[in-house]
Amino acid sequence: MDTAARAPETAQTLDRGLRLLHLVADAPNGLTVTEAASRLGIGRAAVYRLVGALTGHGMLRRDGAGRLRLGAGVLQLARRAQPLLAEGALPALRRLAEQAGATAHLTVVEGGEGVALAVVEPSWTSFHVAYRTGSRHPLERGAAGRAILAGRAGDAGPVSTSGELQSGAYGVAAPVLGVPGMEASVGVVSLAPLDVAVVGAQVTAAAEAVAAALS
Repeated sequence: MDTAARAPETAQTLDRGLRLLHLVADAPNGLTVTEAASRLGIGRAAVYRLVGALTGHGMLRRDGAGRLRLGAGVLQLARRAQPLLAEGALPALRRLAEQAGATAHLTVVEGGEGVALAVVEPSWTSFHVAYRTGSRHPLERGAAGRAILAGRAGDAGPVSTSGELQSGAYGVAAPVLGVPGMEASVGVVSLAPLDVAVVGAQVTAAAEAVAAALS
């Protein structure tokens, strides 16, 4: 078979491998080969070939029950990518923190939870929330996670919450849309109530700036 004929087959295999990684990433309890084959619409033999290649590169692993789970190779790639994502988002987060007078953050989805990837505190306030990079929380709680869920439903508007993650803290966040392979939100958290009309517009603009920087 010549190179031209093999190219479409190679692209199809790559596409299936990437789809398999996404399926496993979205399955908290892992996937069996049979489940993966059904969702990909291909035979078990083809899935076994994909698993063999991805396992060899550390992207997938089999747990004690034989279910497919993400391997350490994916985590290593993610750790290398995260500083680049954070760096790209920092200018917009700095502007947002200064505008809102509140701690600004970029939150991404990892393992079904929201993780604070980058945090910027305002320079001119006497008091502000100390929000640690790497903090995790359920997507169903807090403005950052709720904004991500809203983004999944196609809603780009700001989301506000009060006291869901920390008593006495107020949050406003908006989803970062249009960045392939990433679910995220940009938001602020404050010790005082926030004017959602004003801060919501600032947060939405910052989310759009981050999307443009990372796309």
